[in-house]
Amino acid sequence: MVRAAAQKQMSDATIVSTSTPTASASAMDYVRLMKPRVMSLVVFTALVGLVAAPVGMPAFAAAVAVFAVALGSGAAGALNMWYDADIDALMARTVTRPVPAGLIAPTDALSFGLIMSAISVTLMALAATPLAAALLAFSIFFYAVVYTMWLKRSTAQNIVIGGAAGAFPPVIGWAAATGNAPTDAWILFGLIFLWTPPHFWALSLWTSKEYARAGVPMLPVTRGAAETRRQILIYTLVVAPFGLVPVATGLGGMIYLVVATLGGAAFLWSAIRVFGSRAGDADAPVDMRYAKAMFGVSIIYLFALFAALLVERVLPLHFVVGAGA
Repeated sequence: MVRAAAQKQMSDATIVSTSTPTASASAMDYVRLMKPRVMSLVVFTALVGLVAAPVGMPAFAAAVAVFAVALGSGAAGALNMWYDADIDALMARTVTRPVPAGLIAPTDALSFGLIMSAISVTLMALAATPLAAALLAFSIFFYAVVYTMWLKRSTAQNIVIGGAAGAFPPVIGWAAATGNAPTDAWILFGLIFLWTPPHFWALSLWTSKEYARAGVPMLPVTRGAAETRRQILIYTLVVAPFGLVPVATGLGGMIYLVVATLGGAAFLWSAIRVFGSRAGDADAPVDMRYAKAMFGVSIIYLFALFAALLVERVLPLHFVVGAGA
């Protein structure tokens, strides 16, 4: 892995040297380096985990803990962009990212990611609990090293296993408030973990040629579009009912039940439409309507589930299913 990292630095330096140089990187370039769209979902799910925990935190400490999660997510994104600069330069979707575009030097991206990682974990340790800080550190390591440096380039199951990195935030939030991570926290982890493959594979159906050109073994590249569509349906058949588990444990109430039922049905229907399409087939007309629609539905679905939990806690409207009037 050390040798691979060294080779990556040489490759990244070559990429940057062939790009149009700039006098200096702007603040917005560093914001983009942190993958703000990914960060927003990470921060939101961590906040829900913190609020859903049965123990409240002082407002300032809670704000610092959430900020630490944001910094940690940004740090992981920066490390990912540093290491993946070579393949990012080969894909239209990522070629304008700060490192392959020559806006930020690879060494600067690496330093930025490492410094941000240290700050985020330190802040979490000071504001919350040792367990929350340890989980945050592990999630950064898992995304930057286990997923980015190892799984992404070695197996078609990269996003299945690597999805764990994005599933940690609600557990981190819960641990920040309570100092422990009970079953309910891991149920939220499981929900994101199971949701990630069908969500990402829907995207990979229309970006498979780019991944193939970059040598990344995403499922459509190694197993074909038909198998990818089948796996999307299988995972969604698991995710939709799993989304109701929080109701069974009392974590989710009536609002959550309605949202999970309707959202799960919409998510499943979108997967069925993708399965019945020819999205990604080399010999089929380029029609990615259903794959792109499912990608959008998947984001709305996950956001709605966590938003329902948040609403039930904040308003509060947490009516336990089956409880008497």
